[in-house]
Amino acid sequence: MAGKKKEVSLQVSISNDEHWGEMLTTKGLTVVDVFQQWCGPCRAVVSLFRKVKNELGDDLLHFAIAEADSIEALEKYRGKCEPTFLFYAGGELVAVLRGANAPLLQKMIVEELAKEKKVLEQDIKRIAVEDDGLIDKEEVQEETEAHQHEEYEEALVPANKSYTMGIMKPDVVAHGKTDEIIMKIQDAGFEILAHEERTLSESEAQEFYQHKAAEPYFQELIRFMSSGPSHVLVISYPEGTDDVISAWQAFLGPADIEEAKREHPESLRAQYGTEDLFNALHGSRDSKEAGRELAFFFPNFGPPEPELAPVERTLALVRPDAARENRDEILARIHEAGFTVAMQKQVTLAEEQVRQFYGQHQDEENFQALLTNMTSGPVLALVLAKQGAVEHWRNLLGPKDPTQAKQEQPNCLRAQFTGESVYVNQLHGSESVEVAEQEISFFFPTECTLAVIKPDTSEELREEILVEVGAAGFTISEQKEMVFSREMAEEFYKQLTDKPFFNQLLDYMCRGPCTMLILSKENAVEEWRTMMGPADPSKAKETAPGSLRARFAKDILENIVHGSSSSQHAQEKIQLIFREISSESQVISTGNDDEPNPLEATESHPTSSEKPLDLPEQREGGNTGEQSPTSDLHAQTSDIVQES
Repeated sequence: MAGKKKEVSLQVSISNDEHWGEMLTTKGLTVVDVFQQWCGPCRAVVSLFRKVKNELGDDLLHFAIAEADSIEALEKYRGKCEPTFLFYAGGELVAVLRGANAPLLQKMIVEELAKEKKVLEQDIKRIAVEDDGLIDKEEVQEETEAHQHEEYEEALVPANKSYTMGIMKPDVVAHGKTDEIIMKIQDAGFEILAHEERTLSESEAQEFYQHKAAEPYFQELIRFMSSGPSHVLVISYPEGTDDVISAWQAFLGPADIEEAKREHPESLRAQYGTEDLFNALHGSRDSKEAGRELAFFFPNFGPPEPELAPVERTLALVRPDAARENRDEILARIHEAGFTVAMQKQVTLAEEQVRQFYGQHQDEENFQALLTNMTSGPVLALVLAKQGAVEHWRNLLGPKDPTQAKQEQPNCLRAQFTGESVYVNQLHGSESVEVAEQEISFFFPTECTLAVIKPDTSEELREEILVEVGAAGFTISEQKEMVFSREMAEEFYKQLTDKPFFNQLLDYMCRGPCTMLILSKENAVEEWRTMMGPADPSKAKETAPGSLRARFAKDILENIVHGSSSSQHAQEKIQLIFREISSESQVISTGNDDEPNPLEATESHPTSSEKPLDLPEQREGGNTGEQSPTSDLHAQTSDIVQES
């Protein structure tokens, strides 16, 4: 029987502006892990969140993951891969942490939750912060800093100005106090000549604090200073005051926090420090130390490096001759060039499909040679990800004409990997970011697949799997728990009726609740099967050690998860399990086997000659279907590739 639908209890998945707005209205403290679709949320902190939640047991504490790519408010986090955690309370940002620093993250959760309870219970004012990932004025600040660096190419600090160094330590940066402190520094008459965010490694922190190596707290200091980003400042007075170092030290206050609060309550350390090591800010003690620290943080005295290009995706096609003869070499070159292969598949194209894809080239002299080559065997389709991927991939390919490529760029891919035809190069690359996304959608369309978390899976493990599903970029369109009746299980596994392990499989699937999921994503069927791994856990541990079955499955029968083997089977099983869902509105159909994909008739490339495809897939690698629970039945795997 079907149970009622269930939400992920630890981290709520936020994938659009509506969900973001709902999160902002949640009572209490919400810790949001902001992530990019291409790299996913920070999985390393899930166990920490669960531990904190269990220890505190507080209904006012909530956790969420938010995809920056699809939420307008998080636009300026796009293209950044550093783990970022935003703390929201009462619809306001109250703290920010960058980097997966578990001890500091736990400390901040406890502190911010306590603050929010005081706000709710004592009706005191909530203190909001601003983060440079969300506010436009930071763009102005970054441009100003870049301009300042350009002015000081030969000498960062003008000769007529005395200067000192300041460091805002990881604790105040993590609490989102950077902007507030900078405003106070400037209001006090100081001029900030340079400002840089810097995360120290342990060796860098040891070098910087080598003069404190004999102190008993040295190792704790090193761990703290390398625990997250700091902000490094070069500080002067506009009029070139000689004693800026003494003025800065007085503005900071005593290093001892209790003394600072007692004798200099207006000082920065009194306001922002919490204990001696966590005393918020550092300042040079004399001109010699200021010079050493300036050389440490700004050794080149030059302008900042240009901003990196945004992370992009591009489509790469390896045509049949090269896919057959040079596949591994080409993939090695791709990895050496720093690309990530986000998705891949092999497809065998019919003549009509090639004509559709290269429609505007049909009148060209060499089109027949291209047509013959493209239908001569499987084509390897790849989605490559990298900063500036489109341009980097096209540069790596070289000229389109193989002869020209050999003459002008003999080391490029098109020169080194040639096919039987002298007229057809063996690799394709998208012309632009826009064209790349269109081409990717045709080779790797958004589709749905059915996923099942099988019986006997603990609640904790079930929750962990759901978090990993979200981290892998899947959208959970529908979710419910149900216990299979015998009749339903027989229908679900009807293709295995004649197998000797059929009754044993039914007994297992009917003995407890399953979590039924409709997952949607580009290339969802293959992506989920890859995430599951081979059905035999022993094989999974050898060939896919990071897969779910390698890590969590007991044996071939009790292999923890199920996934459809094709879009057609996914549609059939989704209709069986989620009968109320219309295939037209919820399940993205790929069309009947005898009919072309509807996309072929409706979609076109406004900026490219290439048109969408209805691509029959050539499955790569071994089968991941359901197998016999006994070793003597392993050979029957090929008979049951329909489902896993």
